Amino acid sequence: MKATPVSNCERRFLLRAIEERKRLDGRQCYDYRNVRISFGTDYGCCIVELGKTRVLGQVSCELVPPKPNRPTEGILFFNVELSPMAAPGFEPGRQSDLLVKLNRLIERCLRNSKCVDTESLCVVAGEKVWQIRLDLHVLNHDGNIIDAASIAGIVALCHFRRPDVSVQGEEVTVYTPEERDPVPLSIHHMPICVSFAFFQQGTYLLVDPSEREECVMDGVLVIAMNKHREICTIQSSGGIMLVKDQVLRCSKITAVKVAEMTELIQKALENDQKVRKEGGKFGFAESIPNQKITAFKMGSAAVDTNNVEEQAEEIIAKADPPSEVFAKPILHTPGTAQIGEGIENSWGDLEESEREEAAEEEGESEATAFECQTVETEETSTMSETKKDEPIVLSDSEEEEVVILEPQELPKKTRAPASCSRNHNRWKRRRRKESRNLSPANPLFYSDPDVNDTEYSCGPAWVSCPGFNC
Repeated sequence: MKATPVSNCERRFLLRAIEERKRLDGRQCYDYRNVRISFGTDYGCCIVELGKTRVLGQVSCELVPPKPNRPTEGILFFNVELSPMAAPGFEPGRQSDLLVKLNRLIERCLRNSKCVDTESLCVVAGEKVWQIRLDLHVLNHDGNIIDAASIAGIVALCHFRRPDVSVQGEEVTVYTPEERDPVPLSIHHMPICVSFAFFQQGTYLLVDPSEREECVMDGVLVIAMNKHREICTIQSSGGIMLVKDQVLRCSKITAVKVAEMTELIQKALENDQKVRKEGGKFGFAESIPNQKITAFKMGSAAVDTNNVEEQAEEIIAKADPPSEVFAKPILHTPGTAQIGEGIENSWGDLEESEREEAAEEEGESEATAFECQTVETEETSTMSETKKDEPIVLSDSEEEEVVILEPQELPKKTRAPASCSRNHNRWKRRRRKESRNLSPANPLFYSDPDVNDTEYSCGPAWVSCPGFNC
Protein backbone atom coordinates (compact mmCIF):
# COMPACT_ATOMS: atom_id res chain seq x y z
CA MET A 1 0.00 0.00 0.00
CA LYS A 2 1.43 3.33 -1.03
CA ALA A 3 1.65 6.24 1.35
CA THR A 4 -0.94 8.99 0.97
CA PRO A 5 0.63 11.90 -0.96
CA VAL A 6 0.41 15.47 0.26
CA SER A 7 -2.05 17.63 -1.65
CA ASN A 8 -0.98 20.89 -3.27
CA CYS A 9 -3.06 22.94 -0.84
CA GLU A 10 -1.47 21.27 2.15
CA ARG A 11 1.99 21.67 0.66
CA ARG A 12 1.48 25.40 0.13
CA PHE A 13 0.07 25.74 3.65
CA LEU A 14 3.09 24.01 5.23
CA LEU A 15 5.63 26.01 3.23
CA ARG A 16 3.91 29.27 4.03
CA ALA A 17 3.85 28.40 7.76
CA ILE A 18 7.58 27.60 7.65
CA GLU A 19 8.30 30.91 5.98
CA GLU A 20 6.51 32.61 8.86
CA ARG A 21 8.60 30.61 11.39
CA LYS A 22 5.59 28.57 12.51
CA ARG A 23 5.08 24.81 12.88
CA LEU A 24 1.92 22.73 13.08
CA ASP A 25 2.63 21.40 16.60
CA GLY A 26 3.53 24.84 17.99
CA ARG A 27 7.29 24.25 18.29
CA GLN A 28 9.99 26.68 17.40
CA CYS A 29 12.40 25.99 14.54
CA TYR A 30 15.13 24.50 16.77
CA ASP A 31 12.91 22.68 19.29
CA TYR A 32 12.85 18.91 19.78
CA ARG A 33 9.71 16.97 20.54
CA ASN A 34 9.33 15.38 23.97
CA VAL A 35 11.58 12.34 24.43
CA ARG A 36 10.40 9.50 26.67
CA ILE A 37 12.44 6.39 27.52
CA SER A 38 10.98 3.26 29.12
CA PHE A 39 12.66 -0.07 29.87
CA GLY A 40 11.38 -3.63 29.76
CA THR A 41 11.72 -6.35 32.37
CA ASP A 42 14.83 -7.80 30.67
CA TYR A 43 18.12 -6.05 30.26
CA GLY A 44 18.71 -4.54 26.83
CA CYS A 45 15.02 -3.88 26.01
CA CYS A 46 13.73 -0.32 25.75
CA ILE A 47 11.20 1.85 23.92
CA VAL A 48 12.03 5.41 22.88
CA GLU A 49 9.22 7.81 22.05
CA LEU A 50 10.05 10.95 20.08
CA GLY A 51 6.69 12.66 19.95
CA LYS A 52 4.47 10.03 18.34
CA THR A 53 7.41 8.21 16.72
CA ARG A 54 8.11 5.02 18.68
CA VAL A 55 11.08 2.65 18.27
CA LEU A 56 11.71 -0.58 20.17
CA GLY A 57 15.34 -1.60 20.79
CA GLN A 58 16.33 -5.15 21.78
CA VAL A 59 19.89 -6.43 22.36
CA SER A 60 20.88 -10.11 22.47
CA CYS A 61 24.19 -11.98 22.54
CA GLU A 62 25.70 -15.39 21.79
CA LEU A 63 29.13 -17.04 21.64
CA VAL A 64 30.44 -17.43 18.06
CA PRO A 65 33.83 -17.89 16.37
CA PRO A 66 35.54 -14.55 15.62
CA LYS A 67 36.36 -13.18 12.20
CA PRO A 68 39.66 -14.46 10.78
CA ASN A 69 41.11 -10.99 10.29
CA ARG A 70 40.14 -9.89 13.84
CA PRO A 71 40.50 -12.89 16.16
CA THR A 72 40.51 -10.85 19.41
CA GLU A 73 37.46 -8.65 18.76
CA GLY A 74 33.79 -9.30 19.24
CA ILE A 75 31.14 -8.84 16.56
CA LEU A 76 28.45 -6.16 16.39
CA PHE A 77 25.40 -6.78 14.24
CA PHE A 78 22.62 -4.24 13.59
CA ASN A 79 19.19 -4.79 12.10
CA VAL A 80 16.41 -2.25 11.48
CA GLU A 81 12.87 -3.33 10.58
CA LEU A 82 10.10 -1.23 9.05
CA SER A 83 6.72 -2.97 9.23
CA PRO A 84 3.27 -1.87 7.98
CA MET A 85 2.32 -1.44 11.64
CA ALA A 86 4.45 1.72 11.70
CA ALA A 87 3.10 3.24 8.48
CA PRO A 88 0.93 1.97 5.59
CA GLY A 89 3.66 2.79 3.07
CA PHE A 90 6.10 0.24 4.55
CA GLU A 91 5.98 -3.17 2.87
CA PRO A 92 7.02 -6.33 4.75
CA GLY A 93 9.92 -8.37 3.42
CA ARG A 94 11.14 -5.64 1.10
CA GLN A 95 14.18 -3.43 1.58
CA SER A 96 13.18 0.09 0.67
CA ASP A 97 15.58 2.97 0.18
CA LEU A 98 14.73 4.32 3.61
CA LEU A 99 15.51 0.96 5.24
CA VAL A 100 18.91 0.67 3.54
CA LYS A 101 19.70 4.25 4.49
CA LEU A 102 18.78 3.61 8.13
CA ASN A 103 20.89 0.44 8.40
CA ARG A 104 23.98 2.08 6.96
CA LEU A 105 23.61 5.19 9.09
CA ILE A 106 23.18 3.19 12.33
CA GLU A 107 26.22 1.07 11.51
CA ARG A 108 28.38 4.14 10.89
CA CYS A 109 27.05 5.84 14.00
CA LEU A 110 27.52 2.94 16.45
CA ARG A 111 30.12 0.61 14.93
CA ASN A 112 32.50 2.90 13.05
CA SER A 113 32.54 5.41 15.90
CA LYS A 114 33.97 2.68 18.20
CA CYS A 115 31.48 3.50 20.93
CA VAL A 116 31.50 -0.17 22.08
CA ASP A 117 34.73 -1.80 23.17
CA THR A 118 34.78 -4.89 20.95
CA GLU A 119 38.02 -6.25 22.46
CA SER A 120 36.25 -6.72 25.81
CA LEU A 121 33.88 -9.13 24.04
CA CYS A 122 36.65 -11.68 23.40
CA VAL A 123 36.46 -14.88 25.49
CA VAL A 124 39.12 -17.09 23.86
CA ALA A 125 41.27 -15.46 21.19
CA GLY A 126 40.64 -17.01 17.80
CA GLU A 127 37.99 -19.41 19.15
CA LYS A 128 35.07 -17.76 20.92
CA VAL A 129 33.87 -14.19 21.14
CA TRP A 130 30.57 -12.51 22.00
CA GLN A 131 28.35 -11.46 19.13
CA ILE A 132 26.12 -8.53 20.11
CA ARG A 133 22.97 -8.16 18.02
CA LEU A 134 20.89 -4.98 18.08
CA ASP A 135 17.37 -5.14 16.61
CA LEU A 136 15.45 -1.92 16.09
CA HIS A 137 11.71 -2.19 15.36
CA VAL A 138 9.84 0.94 14.28
CA LEU A 139 6.45 0.78 16.01
CA ASN A 140 5.03 4.08 14.76
CA HIS A 141 6.28 6.54 12.17
CA ASP A 142 5.55 10.20 12.72
CA GLY A 143 8.76 11.62 11.29
CA ASN A 144 12.50 11.61 12.15
CA ILE A 145 12.99 7.85 12.48
CA ILE A 146 16.79 8.32 12.30
CA ASP A 147 17.07 10.22 15.57
CA ALA A 148 14.65 7.93 17.40
CA ALA A 149 16.49 4.80 16.16
CA SER A 150 19.91 6.13 17.16
CA ILE A 151 18.69 7.01 20.67
CA ALA A 152 16.99 3.61 21.07
CA GLY A 153 20.13 1.82 19.87
CA ILE A 154 22.58 3.48 22.26
CA VAL A 155 20.12 3.23 25.19
CA ALA A 156 19.62 -0.50 24.61
CA LEU A 157 23.39 -1.08 24.42
CA CYS A 158 23.98 0.84 27.65
CA HIS A 159 21.18 -1.02 29.43
CA PHE A 160 22.23 -4.50 28.23
CA ARG A 161 24.01 -7.02 30.48
CA ARG A 162 25.78 -10.07 29.06
CA PRO A 163 26.24 -13.32 31.07
CA ASP A 164 29.49 -13.74 32.97
CA VAL A 165 31.91 -16.43 31.76
CA SER A 166 34.95 -18.22 33.10
CA VAL A 167 37.67 -20.12 31.23
CA GLN A 168 39.49 -23.13 32.72
CA GLY A 169 41.88 -24.59 30.21
CA GLU A 170 39.80 -25.22 27.12
CA GLU A 171 36.48 -25.33 28.96
CA VAL A 172 34.28 -22.20 28.85
CA THR A 173 31.55 -21.89 31.46
CA VAL A 174 28.62 -19.47 31.01
CA TYR A 175 26.88 -18.52 34.26
CA THR A 176 23.20 -17.73 34.63
CA PRO A 177 22.03 -14.44 36.20
CA GLU A 178 21.18 -16.36 39.40
CA GLU A 179 24.72 -17.71 39.71
CA ARG A 180 26.58 -14.51 38.86
CA ASP A 181 25.54 -10.97 38.13
CA PRO A 182 25.51 -10.13 34.41
CA VAL A 183 28.27 -7.89 33.08
CA PRO A 184 27.47 -4.59 31.30
CA LEU A 185 29.06 -3.68 27.98
CA SER A 186 32.01 -1.31 27.88
CA ILE A 187 30.67 1.91 26.33
CA HIS A 188 33.22 4.64 25.54
CA HIS A 189 30.78 7.36 24.46
CA MET A 190 27.20 7.89 23.30
CA PRO A 191 26.85 9.02 19.68
CA ILE A 192 23.43 10.54 18.95
CA CYS A 193 22.04 11.62 15.59
CA VAL A 194 20.35 15.00 15.05
CA SER A 195 18.41 15.65 11.82
CA PHE A 196 17.93 19.01 10.09
CA ALA A 197 15.35 19.60 7.37
CA PHE A 198 15.95 22.30 4.72
CA PHE A 199 13.28 24.13 2.73
CA GLN A 200 13.40 26.53 -0.21
CA GLN A 201 16.89 25.34 -1.24
CA GLY A 202 18.41 25.76 2.22
CA THR A 203 16.78 29.09 3.05
CA TYR A 204 14.79 27.74 6.02
CA LEU A 205 15.96 25.20 8.60
CA LEU A 206 14.01 22.99 11.03
CA VAL A 207 15.21 20.58 13.73
CA ASP A 208 13.44 17.24 14.29
CA PRO A 209 11.03 17.38 11.30
CA SER A 210 7.64 15.69 11.59
CA GLU A 211 6.16 13.31 9.03
CA ARG A 212 4.32 16.06 7.12
CA GLU A 213 7.34 18.33 7.14
CA GLU A 214 9.47 15.51 5.70
CA CYS A 215 7.06 15.23 2.77
CA VAL A 216 7.64 18.85 1.67
CA MET A 217 11.33 19.31 2.58
CA ASP A 218 14.01 19.70 -0.10
CA GLY A 219 16.81 17.90 1.77
CA VAL A 220 18.02 16.63 5.13
CA LEU A 221 21.33 16.82 6.99
CA VAL A 222 22.11 14.24 9.71
CA ILE A 223 24.97 14.82 12.17
CA ALA A 224 25.99 12.18 14.76
CA MET A 225 27.93 13.63 17.68
CA ASN A 226 28.75 12.78 21.31
CA LYS A 227 28.78 15.04 24.34
CA HIS A 228 32.50 15.71 23.82
CA ARG A 229 31.62 17.60 20.59
CA GLU A 230 33.19 14.89 18.44
CA ILE A 231 31.44 14.35 15.11
CA CYS A 232 31.00 10.60 14.56
CA THR A 233 29.29 10.76 11.16
CA ILE A 234 27.60 13.26 8.89
CA GLN A 235 25.30 12.63 5.95
CA SER A 236 23.42 14.91 3.56
CA SER A 237 20.67 13.76 1.20
CA GLY A 238 18.14 15.41 -1.05
CA GLY A 239 20.42 17.05 -3.60
CA ILE A 240 20.70 20.45 -1.94
CA MET A 241 23.87 22.54 -1.84
CA LEU A 242 24.91 23.66 1.65
CA VAL A 243 27.51 26.31 2.36
CA LYS A 244 30.06 26.10 5.15
CA ASP A 245 28.22 28.51 7.44
CA GLN A 246 25.08 26.37 7.33
CA VAL A 247 27.00 23.22 8.29
CA LEU A 248 28.76 25.02 11.16
CA ARG A 249 25.49 26.40 12.47
CA CYS A 250 23.96 22.90 12.37
CA SER A 251 26.97 21.44 14.22
CA LYS A 252 26.60 24.01 17.03
CA ILE A 253 22.92 23.19 17.38
CA THR A 254 23.78 19.47 17.40
CA ALA A 255 26.24 19.92 20.27
CA VAL A 256 23.57 21.51 22.44
CA LYS A 257 20.94 18.89 21.62
CA VAL A 258 23.33 15.96 22.16
CA ALA A 259 24.35 17.25 25.59
CA GLU A 260 20.72 17.50 26.65
CA MET A 261 19.92 14.05 25.27
CA THR A 262 22.93 12.40 26.92
CA GLU A 263 21.93 13.79 30.29
CA LEU A 264 18.38 12.50 29.81
CA ILE A 265 19.65 9.01 28.89
CA GLN A 266 21.97 8.79 31.88
CA LYS A 267 19.23 9.90 34.23
CA ALA A 268 16.82 7.28 32.84
CA LEU A 269 19.44 4.51 33.22
CA GLU A 270 20.18 5.53 36.81
CA ASN A 271 16.50 5.54 37.76
CA ASP A 272 15.95 2.08 36.27
CA GLN A 273 19.01 0.67 38.02
CA LYS A 274 17.89 2.16 41.32
CA VAL A 275 14.41 0.63 41.04
CA ARG A 276 15.85 -2.80 40.23
CA LYS A 277 18.20 -2.72 43.21
CA GLU A 278 15.46 -1.65 45.61
CA GLY A 279 13.21 -4.43 44.34
CA GLY A 280 10.52 -2.09 43.06
CA LYS A 281 8.22 -2.59 40.10
CA PHE A 282 9.69 -2.05 36.67
CA GLY A 283 8.88 -2.80 33.04
CA PHE A 284 6.68 -1.41 30.30
CA ALA A 285 3.48 -1.96 32.30
CA GLU A 286 4.73 0.24 35.14
CA SER A 287 5.60 3.06 32.74
CA ILE A 288 1.97 3.50 31.62
CA PRO A 289 0.39 6.58 33.25
CA ASN A 290 -2.36 5.95 35.78
CA GLN A 291 -4.77 8.25 33.96
CA LYS A 292 -5.08 5.90 31.01
CA ILE A 293 -7.63 3.10 30.83
CA THR A 294 -4.93 0.54 30.01
CA ALA A 295 -3.13 1.12 33.31
CA PHE A 296 -2.35 -2.01 35.32
CA LYS A 297 -2.40 -0.23 38.68
CA MET A 298 -4.60 2.22 40.51
CA GLY A 299 -4.24 4.47 43.49
CA SER A 300 -5.05 2.94 46.88
CA ALA A 301 -7.84 4.47 48.99
CA ALA A 302 -7.82 4.38 52.82
CA VAL A 303 -10.75 2.55 54.44
CA ASP A 304 -11.72 3.18 58.08
CA THR A 305 -12.55 -0.13 59.80
CA ASN A 306 -13.06 1.28 63.32
CA ASN A 307 -16.46 0.88 65.02
CA VAL A 308 -17.86 -1.18 62.17
CA GLU A 309 -20.30 -3.10 64.40
CA GLU A 310 -21.73 0.05 65.97
CA GLN A 311 -22.27 1.65 62.58
CA ALA A 312 -23.98 -1.50 61.31
CA GLU A 313 -26.36 -1.54 64.31
CA GLU A 314 -27.29 2.11 63.75
CA ILE A 315 -28.06 1.44 60.09
CA ILE A 316 -30.25 -1.54 61.00
CA ALA A 317 -32.12 0.45 63.64
CA LYS A 318 -32.90 3.28 61.25
CA ALA A 319 -34.09 0.93 58.50
CA ASP A 320 -37.79 0.09 58.12
CA PRO A 321 -38.89 -3.31 59.44
CA PRO A 322 -39.59 -5.97 56.82
CA SER A 323 -43.17 -6.58 55.74
CA GLU A 324 -44.92 -9.61 57.29
CA VAL A 325 -47.72 -9.77 54.69
CA PHE A 326 -46.99 -12.28 51.97
CA ALA A 327 -48.52 -11.73 48.57
CA LYS A 328 -50.89 -14.35 47.23
CA PRO A 329 -50.65 -15.61 43.67
CA ILE A 330 -53.30 -14.22 41.32
CA LEU A 331 -54.51 -16.46 38.47
CA HIS A 332 -55.73 -14.40 35.50
CA THR A 333 -56.07 -17.08 32.83
CA PRO A 334 -55.11 -20.75 32.72
CA GLY A 335 -51.38 -21.05 32.39
CA THR A 336 -50.56 -17.55 33.73
CA ALA A 337 -50.17 -16.22 37.25
CA GLN A 338 -49.11 -13.08 39.09
CA ILE A 339 -47.52 -12.77 42.50
CA GLY A 340 -47.36 -9.46 44.35
CA GLU A 341 -48.64 -6.06 43.40
CA GLY A 342 -48.12 -4.68 39.95
CA ILE A 343 -49.70 -4.20 36.59
CA GLU A 344 -52.13 -6.86 35.45
CA ASN A 345 -50.68 -9.47 33.23
CA SER A 346 -51.59 -8.76 29.63
CA TRP A 347 -49.72 -11.69 28.18
CA GLY A 348 -51.57 -13.21 25.26
CA ASP A 349 -53.69 -10.10 24.51
CA LEU A 350 -53.43 -8.56 21.08
CA GLU A 351 -52.42 -4.97 20.61
CA GLU A 352 -54.69 -2.48 18.89
CA SER A 353 -52.81 -2.67 15.58
CA GLU A 354 -52.92 -6.47 15.64
CA ARG A 355 -56.65 -6.41 16.31
CA GLU A 356 -57.27 -4.17 13.31
CA GLU A 357 -55.21 -6.47 11.08
CA ALA A 358 -57.08 -9.54 12.30
CA ALA A 359 -60.47 -7.84 11.62
CA GLU A 360 -59.37 -6.85 8.11
CA GLU A 361 -58.25 -10.41 7.35
CA GLU A 362 -61.60 -11.83 8.53
CA GLY A 363 -63.54 -9.33 6.37
CA GLU A 364 -61.44 -10.19 3.29
CA SER A 365 -61.93 -13.94 3.80
CA GLU A 366 -65.74 -13.52 4.12
CA ALA A 367 -65.88 -11.37 0.96
CA THR A 368 -63.83 -13.92 -0.98
CA ALA A 369 -66.08 -16.79 0.11
CA PHE A 370 -69.21 -14.82 -0.90
CA GLU A 371 -67.79 -14.04 -4.35
CA CYS A 372 -66.85 -17.68 -4.92
CA GLN A 373 -70.37 -18.80 -3.95
CA THR A 374 -72.00 -16.24 -6.32
CA VAL A 375 -69.78 -17.25 -9.26
CA GLU A 376 -70.53 -20.92 -8.65
CA THR A 377 -74.31 -20.30 -8.60
CA GLU A 378 -74.20 -18.30 -11.85
CA GLU A 379 -72.15 -20.96 -13.64
CA THR A 380 -74.48 -23.74 -12.45
CA SER A 381 -77.58 -21.92 -13.72
CA THR A 382 -75.93 -21.14 -17.06
CA MET A 383 -74.94 -24.74 -17.54
CA SER A 384 -78.45 -26.02 -16.75
CA GLU A 385 -80.05 -23.63 -19.26
CA THR A 386 -77.61 -24.68 -21.92
CA LYS A 387 -78.35 -28.32 -21.28
CA LYS A 388 -82.12 -27.84 -21.55
CA ASP A 389 -82.23 -25.62 -24.63
CA GLU A 390 -79.53 -27.12 -26.78
CA PRO A 391 -79.66 -30.88 -27.43
CA ILE A 392 -76.55 -32.84 -28.08
CA VAL A 393 -76.11 -33.74 -31.74
CA LEU A 394 -74.07 -36.73 -32.79
CA SER A 395 -72.83 -36.74 -36.35
CA ASP A 396 -70.84 -39.33 -38.20
CA SER A 397 -69.43 -38.62 -41.60
CA GLU A 398 -69.51 -42.33 -42.55
CA GLU A 399 -73.14 -42.92 -41.53
CA GLU A 400 -76.24 -41.48 -43.08
CA GLU A 401 -78.47 -41.49 -40.07
CA VAL A 402 -78.18 -38.90 -37.30
CA VAL A 403 -79.18 -39.81 -33.79
CA ILE A 404 -80.24 -37.07 -31.38
CA LEU A 405 -79.83 -38.02 -27.75
CA GLU A 406 -81.46 -36.10 -24.95
CA PRO A 407 -79.14 -35.53 -21.95
CA GLN A 408 -79.96 -37.36 -18.78
CA GLU A 409 -81.00 -35.52 -15.68
CA LEU A 410 -78.02 -34.49 -13.60
CA PRO A 411 -77.89 -35.53 -9.97
CA LYS A 412 -78.05 -32.90 -7.32
CA LYS A 413 -74.66 -31.51 -6.35
CA THR A 414 -73.49 -30.73 -2.92
CA ARG A 415 -71.68 -27.52 -2.21
CA ALA A 416 -67.95 -27.78 -2.73
CA PRO A 417 -65.35 -25.98 -0.67
CA ALA A 418 -64.50 -22.44 -1.83
CA SER A 419 -60.86 -23.35 -2.34
CA CYS A 420 -61.76 -25.85 -5.14
CA SER A 421 -64.38 -23.77 -6.99
CA ARG A 422 -61.92 -22.53 -9.59
CA ASN A 423 -60.67 -26.02 -10.50
CA HIS A 424 -64.23 -27.31 -10.61
CA ASN A 425 -65.27 -24.56 -13.08
CA ARG A 426 -62.38 -25.45 -15.35
CA TRP A 427 -63.37 -29.10 -15.19
CA LYS A 428 -67.02 -28.31 -16.14
CA ARG A 429 -65.99 -26.17 -19.11
CA ARG A 430 -63.78 -28.95 -20.36
CA ARG A 431 -66.62 -31.47 -20.05
CA ARG A 432 -69.02 -29.20 -21.98
CA LYS A 433 -66.47 -28.84 -24.77
CA GLU A 434 -66.02 -32.60 -24.97
CA SER A 435 -69.76 -33.26 -24.95
CA ARG A 436 -70.21 -31.13 -28.09
CA ASN A 437 -67.71 -33.22 -30.03
CA LEU A 438 -69.03 -36.71 -29.25
CA SER A 439 -68.02 -39.60 -31.51
CA PRO A 440 -67.91 -43.42 -31.31
CA ALA A 441 -64.28 -43.16 -30.29
CA ASN A 442 -65.14 -41.08 -27.22
CA PRO A 443 -64.74 -43.24 -24.08
CA LEU A 444 -67.76 -41.60 -22.47
CA PHE A 445 -70.14 -43.51 -24.76
CA TYR A 446 -70.54 -47.18 -25.32
CA SER A 447 -72.41 -49.37 -27.85
CA ASP A 448 -75.83 -50.71 -26.98
CA PRO A 449 -76.27 -54.34 -28.12
CA ASP A 450 -80.10 -53.96 -28.40
CA VAL A 451 -79.97 -51.29 -31.11
CA ASN A 452 -78.32 -51.02 -34.46
CA ASP A 453 -74.62 -50.30 -34.84
CA THR A 454 -75.45 -46.70 -35.66
CA GLU A 455 -77.25 -46.13 -32.38
CA TYR A 456 -75.35 -45.19 -29.24
CA SER A 457 -76.40 -44.72 -25.71
CA CYS A 458 -74.85 -42.16 -23.44
CA GLY A 459 -72.69 -43.45 -20.61
CA PRO A 460 -72.26 -41.73 -17.27
CA ALA A 461 -72.19 -38.00 -17.93
CA TRP A 462 -70.51 -37.05 -14.61
CA VAL A 463 -67.23 -38.39 -13.38
CA SER A 464 -66.27 -37.90 -9.76
CA CYS A 465 -63.91 -34.97 -9.21
CA PRO A 466 -61.51 -34.92 -6.27
CA GLY A 467 -62.95 -32.67 -3.62
CA PHE A 468 -66.56 -32.75 -5.00
CA ASN A 469 -69.59 -34.92 -4.52
CA CYS A 470 -71.00 -34.65 -8.04
